[in-house]
Amino acid sequence: MSTLNALKQNCRKVICIGRNYADHIAELNNTRPKQPFFFLKPSSSILLPDHGPVLRPKGVSLHYEVELALVIGRTVRDLDERDEEGVLGAIESYLLAIDMTARNVQEEAKKKGLPWSIAKGFDTFLPISSVIPKTAIPDPHNVHLSLSVNDQVRQSDNTELMLFKIPRQIAEISKVMTLEKGDIVLTGTPKGVGSVEAGDVMKCGIKVDGKELQEGRIEVEVKDREGLYEFRET
Repeated sequence: MSTLNALKQNCRKVICIGRNYADHIAELNNTRPKQPFFFLKPSSSILLPDHGPVLRPKGVSLHYEVELALVIGRTVRDLDERDEEGVLGAIESYLLAIDMTARNVQEEAKKKGLPWSIAKGFDTFLPISSVIPKTAIPDPHNVHLSLSVNDQVRQSDNTELMLFKIPRQIAEISKVMTLEKGDIVLTGTPKGVGSVEAGDVMKCGIKVDGKELQEGRIEVEVKDREGLYEFRET
């Protein structure tokens, strides 16, 4: 079994930090959180490199969100964010990821006070890169993330802009639920999110000290999904 296939098979949960870049909060007219909050995506949403397109369900306004992802390397709980070395030691490797969102589904759920798991949970809604070795990213708070659609840059920012740093993120999650080996943590997306349609091609990259990491490349097409789901008012 390949490393990536094993990663998907062994991932029991994907935990996503929301609203972790100020400009992204502003562009969606959201409220800035006082502490990290998170939501879950199913591991079945993971789309491995070269395993087909992102599929847009019927009636869905499909948005992209590029993010640095952490792969957890050991079981941890109740971590203390002040022990930065210990918390960061729980990370086994990194990924680049696109948190795909059915934005109209999410907005309707928020308006009605309903959960928005559906908006994040469709199959193919988490394209990931190849595994990035931990040694390739000496400082996860100083890497440049970018995403383009049809070769037009839409997102381009540095992780130094995170409101809540990674030790705080992992510590807060571990107070609520045990993090297990193979779990994936998405650390938030910078400004520039927007919609994609069938036929669009998304490309993502990650740079450290101005040098692009080959393992962190993503290139994936969007296609319309054939299936029984169609967005309707809840």
